Amino acid sequence: MTTNPEPYEILLVDDSQVDVDLTMLALSRLNFNKPVQIARDGAETLEIIEKWEQGNPTPKLILLDIKLPKVSGLEVLRVLKSSKIAKFIPVVMLTSSNNDADIRTAYEWGANSYITKPVDFDKFMVLTNALCDYWLGLNVRPEVQG
Repeated sequence: MTTNPEPYEILLVDDSQVDVDLTMLALSRLNFNKPVQIARDGAETLEIIEKWEQGNPTPKLILLDIKLPKVSGLEVLRVLKSSKIAKFIPVVMLTSSNNDADIRTAYEWGANSYITKPVDFDKFMVLTNALCDYWLGLNVRPEVQG
């Protein structure tokens, strides 16, 4: 008998170890004790999406950087939103890019939100708390069919 792995609450896609560490620190300070999966590049994220297509559980929220090695975050977003399994998972583009073309493309390709990462840690804490409250607490999404 095969058992599926424990479902992750959040998939954090970011190649910056500093940003990953800051996000995990912010979550721990909010007493967020649910599993967080981390992907370091776009190619790794595409592999994770394939595993969801094969039956692995999906997260409730994806925090996705744009500037990723191997495959860009925008391309990952395009794949996510074209996937029968992943298209209803909220995707928050959490990035340092405030380029208008990136913002426009992200929304055209189905991003649920686009946020420029604050440099100040206190502001990052406020942001992390708001993201968790809204996307993991208040937001309702349809169940995955398939």
